[in-house]
Amino acid sequence: MSYLDALMHQAKEPVPSEPSKEKPSKKVLLDAYGDVKIYREPDEPLLLYEIQVPRYRGEEKRLVEALLEIALNVLPVQASALTAEEKRQQYFQKILEIIDGTPELKVPVNAKEFFAKAVVREMVGYGLIDDLTRDDELEEIMVIGKQKPVYVYHRKYEMMRTNVVFYDDGDIRNLADRIARAVNRRVDLQAPLLDARLPDGTRVNATIPPISLDGTTITLRKFKKDPLTVIDLIRYGTINFDAAAFLWLASDGMGAFPANVVISGGTASGKTTTLNMLSAFVPNSERIVSIEDTAELNLPLQHWIRLEVRPPGLEGSGEVSMDDLVKNSIRMRPDRIIVGEIRGQEGYTMFAAMNTGHRGVMGTLHANSAKETLVRLTSPPINVPLSMLSSLNLIIMQNRIHDRRKGTIRRITEIGELVPSEELAMPSLQILYQWDPVQDVLSSTGLSSFYLQLLSRYTGLSQDDLLREVQVRAGVLEQLSKQGIRSLEGVSDVTQNYLAKSRLKV
Repeated sequence: MSYLDALMHQAKEPVPSEPSKEKPSKKVLLDAYGDVKIYREPDEPLLLYEIQVPRYRGEEKRLVEALLEIALNVLPVQASALTAEEKRQQYFQKILEIIDGTPELKVPVNAKEFFAKAVVREMVGYGLIDDLTRDDELEEIMVIGKQKPVYVYHRKYEMMRTNVVFYDDGDIRNLADRIARAVNRRVDLQAPLLDARLPDGTRVNATIPPISLDGTTITLRKFKKDPLTVIDLIRYGTINFDAAAFLWLASDGMGAFPANVVISGGTASGKTTTLNMLSAFVPNSERIVSIEDTAELNLPLQHWIRLEVRPPGLEGSGEVSMDDLVKNSIRMRPDRIIVGEIRGQEGYTMFAAMNTGHRGVMGTLHANSAKETLVRLTSPPINVPLSMLSSLNLIIMQNRIHDRRKGTIRRITEIGELVPSEELAMPSLQILYQWDPVQDVLSSTGLSSFYLQLLSRYTGLSQDDLLREVQVRAGVLEQLSKQGIRSLEGVSDVTQNYLAKSRLKV
C-alpha cells in the first residue's frame, strides 16, 4: 500500500473517541478605542473588528428606513456652510425628537441613540461603513459583496474582518451611487468602474456587475490626517538616520544640484509616503508643481501648485491626462516637478523635462527592483530613450514584506544610483544602500557615490565635505527623534531652518 493510499484508508476509518481538551469558545478582547473593539477568535485566521452597527435586514432595517423617510421630509436642507460634523450633531438631535414624537414606531427606549446614529450615517455619512471611514487607524475599507463581512486593513493589526455586513446588493449599489454623485461622477452599466478622490482625500474604487461577478464592490483607501514624516519612517524601521540624511541632501541638493529621483515598489509598499517625505525636504523658496492621478501628497510647502488628472465627462469628452498636466507644468516655471505615478507617456515627458534643465524631479513607479525600474522606463508604454535615462540620479526601491517575526513591514530595500556610460547604452546601476533581511537593517555598501561627485562640482565642496554634511544632518534627525518631534510642521520647521542657515553660511 502506497503512502497516499494509507492516508486515504486512515481517513475513512472511524476515529476512536477520546477525552478531548475543550477549546476556548469565547473571543478574546485585544484592544479597544472609541466605539471599536478588536477580538481574537478561536480558529479564525483574521482578527475581528467590531463596532455597534444596525443589521440591514428585518425589523431593524425597516425601522431605519422609516426614520430616514420621515427625517428627509421633515428636516430642512442645510446650508452648505455647515460642516459634516455640524450636520451630524444637528440631525442627531432632530432625529431624537422625531423618535420621541413618533411613538407608533416603537423604538426601544434604550436604543434611541443607536437608531438616531444609524439614520445620521445614511443622511450625512457612508451608511453602514460610516464609523469605519472615521477611524484614522484604518488604511483600507473593503466591501466585497452582499452577505459577506466588510474587511478593513488596520495600521496596527493589518487585515481584519468586521461585524459589518450588507445583506442586500442594492444597499451597496446605493452607497456607490451616492459616493459617485458626491464627486460629480457616475457608476452604471455604461461606466461600471469608479475611481475617484473624495473631498477629504480618500480614494474610492467601486465596481458593479457585470464587471464584478458577485455584485457591487467598494474599496476606500484612507490617508492619515496626521501624515507620516521622516522621523516616523525611521522609528518604523523603513529607513535609518544615515540613509534619510543622504536623501535629505539629495532632495535639496545644497541649493545647487538636487537629484532626480524615482521611487519604485509594489502596491501599498509606501511609495507615496516616501515621496511625501522627500518632497518635504524641498526648500520653501522653490516653486513646486505636483501632478497626480489621485491627489495624495501632503506637503508643508508654501509655493505649491497641485494638479490632478480629470477623467472623461458623461459625454466622453473633457479628459485631462497625466501627460497633459506634465507638459503644462513645464510652462509654469517650476523649480520642481513631482509626478505622483509614472505609467505611460507622461514618463517620457518627465524625462524630457529633466534633460532640458529641470532638477529635483521626483516620481513613483511600479516595479520589483531597481534594475526592473530601468527596464520599465525604457519599455512601452513609457519609452524613455537611453540618451535621456542618464538624467535620472537615484532609484529608491521600497517593498511591503511579510516578516514572520514582525508581521507586515515596509522597508526601503535599495537606494541605487545611475552611472552614465560613455556610449549610448544602458547606464550602469550601483547600489549605495542595501537592506539586510536577516538583521532588518539598511546599510551603506561603502561605494563612492557618483551623485556626490556631481554635487561636488556644483557646490565646490569636496566629497569628504559632503559626507560630513550627511553625518551632520543625520545628527539633526537623531535629535528630532530624541526630542519627540515628529509632526509634519515640527520636522519641516527644523529642516527648513537648517537649509536657511546653511545658505547664510555659504
